[in-house]
Amino acid sequence: MLRKAPSSKSMFRSLRHRDYRLFWFGMVISNIGTWMQRVAQDWLVLVVLGGGAEAVGITTGLQFLPFLLVTPFGGLLADRLPKRTLLLATNSFMGATGLTLGLLVVTGTAQIWHVYVLAFLLGVGTALDNPARQAFVGELVDNGELANAVALNSASFNAARLIGPGVAGVLIGTIGTGPVFLLNAVSFGAPVVALMLLSKPAPAATSTVNGAGAFARLAEGVRYVRGRPDLMLVLLVMFGIGTFGLNFQMTMALMATAIYDKGPHAYGMLGSILAIGSLSGALLAARRTTPRQRLVVGGAIAFGVLEVAAGLMPNYALFAVSLVPIGVLSMTTLTAANGYIQTTVPAHMRGRVLSLYVMILMGGTPAGAPVIGWVAELFGARWSLLGGGILTIACTVLAVLLLARPIGVDLRAVLRQRPVATHTAP
Repeated sequence: MLRKAPSSKSMFRSLRHRDYRLFWFGMVISNIGTWMQRVAQDWLVLVVLGGGAEAVGITTGLQFLPFLLVTPFGGLLADRLPKRTLLLATNSFMGATGLTLGLLVVTGTAQIWHVYVLAFLLGVGTALDNPARQAFVGELVDNGELANAVALNSASFNAARLIGPGVAGVLIGTIGTGPVFLLNAVSFGAPVVALMLLSKPAPAATSTVNGAGAFARLAEGVRYVRGRPDLMLVLLVMFGIGTFGLNFQMTMALMATAIYDKGPHAYGMLGSILAIGSLSGALLAARRTTPRQRLVVGGAIAFGVLEVAAGLMPNYALFAVSLVPIGVLSMTTLTAANGYIQTTVPAHMRGRVLSLYVMILMGGTPAGAPVIGWVAELFGARWSLLGGGILTIACTVLAVLLLARPIGVDLRAVLRQRPVATHTAP
């Protein structure tokens, strides 16, 4: 008997909760500003300040370095403090970094080292914010809707990616990068207002722990993950993707300028085109109720293959088109990994495990981005994609070889599957 396809109502079912709806729309607005800043930041370093590809790589690395250093403490705080209070603080701080950079640029005093410092500080705020923001979803929806809410969070992020880069490209070409940073600062007011309007009271904070207690609780989270080979497999796959595959903030700037000789508008459009695929992948994920490990593995391998293909595209139009399926597969993999963690980890451990997930996914970028920038300087911009795709595949295969047997994942079966089709299955 044929199953009835899930309706659009079921796809957006988490939005029926008022508090989640407020939080979701607030984050959409903030994410639009964040994507505008990412585009403007790269253009500022690469073109306006003349730093070149290596400087863009350093900026990206510094922005993501806190994910490696700070995120575990963000997870600990998410498990110990009221998440709404923590999110109010982090969003206010991130807005202040955008305001500072905007003022430096519009007054003509910005230098590359200013961008380095503020990119790092923005990364600190994001690293503290991310585990709390992801774990907070579990307080706004029912348990049965958690996977759907996780997917809709990804959809909001990628809807913003669809809008933000294109708007940034137009604004950079007309009024410059400074006003873009100021608009990003203003956009952080949306989640602050949304958090203040939530009707549910914040859970009471647990007792404050000293430094030794905090590290002991972090160690408890690490031991929990080490005792779960299924989580170890997911995290190792995410390390490969995050370190080598998801450097589009830098690689699209390099491909647009060095290979296709395009300006800021065409560069900004690449981010929006990538977001079409990412948003589609996130919305498809909202139909699923049970994320699976095979989807993580199969999606990562297919993503790596398509990234290599994108690096070989002979012209701008074909490169832009290739970003759509890449976006679908990247979001297929990321949403499946995040959803698997959120639905299989108990609530009292979720903040710490999610912090490890974020740290591993994004913490490899400080090492990967400068290396990819150096490779692009040495061998050409195409190798930022070719090398990233090859290394993503290699890391995924290594993860399966090391960890698949204890949890029963068959690599040959995964390779025979079509990740996108699997993703949309009921």
